[in-house]
Amino acid sequence: MQALSEDLLDGAAAAAAYIGLKPRTIYRLAEINEIPVIRKGGKLFFRKSELDKAFASGATDVPSQI
Repeated sequence: MQALSEDLLDGAAAAAAYIGLKPRTIYRLAEINEIPVIRKGGKLFFRKSELDKAFASGATDVPSQI
């Protein structure tokens, strides 16, 4: 298990770079609760481990219109 500091991504841009999507897509997926997100003080944080699970399992289907 990773330490929290190693597992946490700060912001949609960091999550987008990690997953290989555009930041706008990450914002949209977080908005419609398709990916796990932590909202704290107006900022978004993502756990690498949770993003890996969401995309590896096929649970997150990225529609072409996003």
